[in-house]
Amino acid sequence: MKTAGLPLHACWIALVCGAGKALASEEPLPDFAECMAAEIARYEQALQVFAPSAAQSAGFPLAEVGGVEFCGTVGIVICDRSDNPLGCQRALAVEQDILRARVLDQLPAPIEDDAANSFAQQLYGTTWALAHGMSAGQDCAGTEPRLEMWCRAREANGRLRAAVMAWRVARNMGAVPPAVEAGWIAEARPTRPRLRPGESE
Repeated sequence: MKTAGLPLHACWIALVCGAGKALASEEPLPDFAECMAAEIARYEQALQVFAPSAAQSAGFPLAEVGGVEFCGTVGIVICDRSDNPLGCQRALAVEQDILRARVLDQLPAPIEDDAANSFAQQLYGTTWALAHGMSAGQDCAGTEPRLEMWCRAREANGRLRAAVMAWRVARNMGAVPPAVEAGWIAEARPTRPRLRPGESE
């Protein structure tokens, strides 16, 4: 598979290296679990901001899961900086699959009566099916070990994104409780304001 004339593994290298450069000057990176807790907290807060209007009618990106991908990429960058990148990325892939399973466990089956379905219900049915999709095979096979571990971590993140996408739609519909209440994500740490130029602790 190629993307924009580049081999797929070259795109992974560009993504990870680009993220590493972009984050190099920042404070210590949050680990994957901390990053995901903050990402889910942002969505829960957005639901409160848009309430009682449905998020999709208010222009909110209902199925946007770019933050989940960012958390996975940050996890890969952290692994690349560690003393054991391959083992770290293997563990990251497992961590993402475990979180995906916990999300899927919270999702109710979609309503079968299409005639009675609202836009959100129809979207939920589609995202629910996507989140429960089966892999067609070992997409990461045949590459050298480091690229294979990158690939596995990225593939696990893709599966997690599909699950979180379905959860976001279900949460907007009121079909599932808040993530922290449901127990599949930890409560996010309070955000510490950045110091302004010239300020000190």
